[in-house]
Amino acid sequence: MATLTVSAIAAAGTLNSTVSAAGGGDKVKPDGDNVFIEVTNGGGSSINVTVASYPTVRGQAVADRVIAVAASATKKIPIYADLNTNPADGLASIAYSGVTTVTVAAYRI
Repeated sequence: MATLTVSAIAAAGTLNSTVSAAGGGDKVKPDGDNVFIEVTNGGGSSINVTVASYPTVRGQAVADRVIAVAASATKKIPIYADLNTNPADGLASIAYSGVTTVTVAAYRI
């Protein structure tokens, strides 16, 4: 599991900083509602990206978010500090149903 480096979106533009998605998942440091990940699926079939949720509401766990990324598609997925921050390490956990030809990057706006 790798911790993604968050790149700030600059007024003059920001170069892509994608890395291969880690087989054991990745982590990223939330910053309010200002961080998102960009997942590109270069494969021939859809994958699911799961962003873990940690809070509870009236004693019930909030469901993890599962986002489908179609074959040959790219999705930008927001990371919410109040929903996705693991209290144990302060990071958000991201899992992938497949990682072959999948890249990911993290950005802050």
